[in-house]
Amino acid sequence: MLKAYNINDLPSSPSVDKVGVEERVARFQSRSIKNQAKMQGLKMVLSMIDLTTLEGKDTPGKVRQMCFKAAHLHDAYPNLPSVAAVCVYPSMVNLAKSIVGVHGINVASVSTAFPSGQAPLEVKLADTKFAVENGADEIDMVISRGKFLGGEYAFVFDEIAAIKEVCGRSRLKVILETGELTTLDNVRKASDIAIYAGADFIKTSTGKIQPAATMQVTYTMLQAIRDYYDETGKMVGMKPAGGISNAKLALHNLVMVKEVLGQEWLNNEWFRFGASSLANDVLMQILKTDSGVYQSSNYFTLD
Repeated sequence: MLKAYNINDLPSSPSVDKVGVEERVARFQSRSIKNQAKMQGLKMVLSMIDLTTLEGKDTPGKVRQMCFKAAHLHDAYPNLPSVAAVCVYPSMVNLAKSIVGVHGINVASVSTAFPSGQAPLEVKLADTKFAVENGADEIDMVISRGKFLGGEYAFVFDEIAAIKEVCGRSRLKVILETGELTTLDNVRKASDIAIYAGADFIKTSTGKIQPAATMQVTYTMLQAIRDYYDETGKMVGMKPAGGISNAKLALHNLVMVKEVLGQEWLNNEWFRFGASSLANDVLMQILKTDSGVYQSSNYFTLD
């Protein structure tokens, strides 16, 4: 059984050297990836994508189309891996599960009054419980950024721990909404709180606020995961989400993950991309690498 922590167990979060982070990230972005490694990387990226639709205008038809794409990618591209999950609102979980569940693709659901997080704990717990009872394999919750920025760290910790308990066997991804946290020091502090409160993954963003998943933010969160692993031997996953729309940036993220955390994290059990458009660019790059010819974007569905 995993040890249950409380806010008093948290070590002091280290100050983040912003200049040092930027220099390190710049080196990751300058790496050249050759064709064979590039193809392996592109397939790995595809297998790590949480194909996502999280809009107020989502309809059963739109969710059904996205899920059909996830479930039947092999029909057109039999040598490619499936995406890791589809991510939807709680009201769409049952529908998504009915389509992708038999294909070994997980269903993730946002909860806790996504994207604002502005709701009482009772509402957030009910939101999460509804998603889990309807078949969600994973829950993507948002932290209370107002409480965090007001210094109410114990509130944020206890809220995450309460949601984790309701998740049961469903894995919990904790969204920090880093674009609202302002500084890398805050990103590091929020990462530590989420990890010690029981997060299975920490996630950058909802995709609704910019800047979202910058490599500087992701690097800072990876360092928090590294330090926790060095202290406890327990792995925590990472999910950059928002703004990663092209394969080149995704590959740079994989280089960074390998160097900071190691090969063990380079699979979809421990690393994900939250994306709505990344999959299409990855498919285009795979076909270009394989055939030498770019396909028109018209050959790929939007969802």
